[in-house]
Amino acid sequence: ADTTQARALFPQIEPIAYAAAVRFALDKIEAGRVETRWSGALGKRVAPGGQPEMSDWEGVITERRVVRCNATQADLFATFTSLGGERGYLVWGWSWRVRGWLDKLVGGPGLRRGRRHATQLLPGEAMDFWRVEVVDASRGLLLLHAEMKVPGRAWLRWEARPGVEEPAGCELEQIAFFEPRGLPGFLYWYALYPIHRLIFTDMARAIARQAERDAAAH
Repeated sequence: ADTTQARALFPQIEPIAYAAAVRFALDKIEAGRVETRWSGALGKRVAPGGQPEMSDWEGVITERRVVRCNATQADLFATFTSLGGERGYLVWGWSWRVRGWLDKLVGGPGLRRGRRHATQLLPGEAMDFWRVEVVDASRGLLLLHAEMKVPGRAWLRWEARPGVEEPAGCELEQIAFFEPRGLPGFLYWYALYPIHRLIFTDMARAIARQAERDAAAH
């Protein structure tokens, strides 16, 4: 690139070398700062209803959906931080069991690890075939990193946030991230996407309904 004009306009700025910029970007990826790089940059608001919006940005495939919930943010946060283990994932239980069995067959953790506590999560601990990267009650945020055997890297993120159109309730934002590794990664994602679309849509809606039932119970 010709930086002559840039150097003339901004003489106080010294650009870093290309190789150094690439190393810096890769270091940020390895640091696991997923929620600040991808979900925070998605920009456009998704209409509530549970229908997904999919995008491919910076080599990461993102599937995002928003569901309204007539419960408090605290109740919604408590619901999705209680998933996994004995409780499972509320919908499509047989498919999660099959996925866990297949993962264990190829050397992954499967579902055998369960979870340490039925309702509490700590950053860094294992939950089934996930690893908890971020759990923040003040932000209503949970970010899980998949440790199952897949041709790439995957994350699942939930956030309980204030409602916009109906301020009395709240909204659940559910985002699945997948960073494919080469052609096998893309084939894996798109081959399984039809079933993943159904499962993740049903799961987001089930989480909202369960939070409403829990809120009504107390």
